[in-house]
Amino acid sequence: MKLVKVVVQGALGRMGREVVNAICRESELQLVGGVDLQAKEDYLSLPDGSGTVPLSSKLEHILTGCQPDVLVDFTIAQAIMPTVHLATQKGVNLVIGTTGLTTDELNEIDRLSQAHQVGAVVAPNFALGAVLMIHLAKLAARYFDYAEIIELHHHLKADSPSGTALSTARDMVEAKGKPFCLPEQKQPSNSRGEQVDGITIHSVRLPGLLAHQEVMLGGLGQTLSIRHDTISRECFMPGVILAVKKVVGYNGLIYGLDNLLGL
Repeated sequence: MKLVKVVVQGALGRMGREVVNAICRESELQLVGGVDLQAKEDYLSLPDGSGTVPLSSKLEHILTGCQPDVLVDFTIAQAIMPTVHLATQKGVNLVIGTTGLTTDELNEIDRLSQAHQVGAVVAPNFALGAVLMIHLAKLAARYFDYAEIIELHHHLKADSPSGTALSTARDMVEAKGKPFCLPEQKQPSNSRGEQVDGITIHSVRLPGLLAHQEVMLGGLGQTLSIRHDTISRECFMPGVILAVKKVVGYNGLIYGLDNLLGL
């Protein structure tokens, strides 16, 4: 069986290191290089101590020298489009876990990947439990008229609301087929959070948190809560590995891990 060769961008970051470790544990995958703006050396030591792979702050240098099949990116939204342009031109498939991408950017990723006949998986959340949470929230959305989302993340998270919370709200509205109802208030209040078609999203940012989300739905005489808690970044790795293995068989954009799971 041919090994899938992988390069990780953001390899020295917290998520990047988890991805590097996860790839190195997979017999069907081969880590061939790393990219990070903070790179001070020309090599990245493999976690099992078996050797090194090239490391650079220059993406083009690594893509040209290592010729990967897949590039995994967990950096920031502002850096994604230059990465997509370069990777697709070189025929490299993409797995992107960065949140905050606009609809126009997603459409451009789809266009570029189709034009260069490569696959691109973009997911706001790679935790299987979080994907199932959204799936269950979509099912419940058809039966309730009121809903709110509370999302809690560590204090260093750049965006607010989270990409997962926004994606959850939009998917719930789409499943329902119309906006949710907003409780009547005599006076508007800044404490009510951001509105997405009748769903209020509350964002909490504190040290000690990682990633947590609760969807609360309400009706006459009852409420339903669907919650997912991320205990460690290891929970994202099965989803990342699934995406890396499957993206090489696609052409164009696949948005959301649910589409790879068949939900």
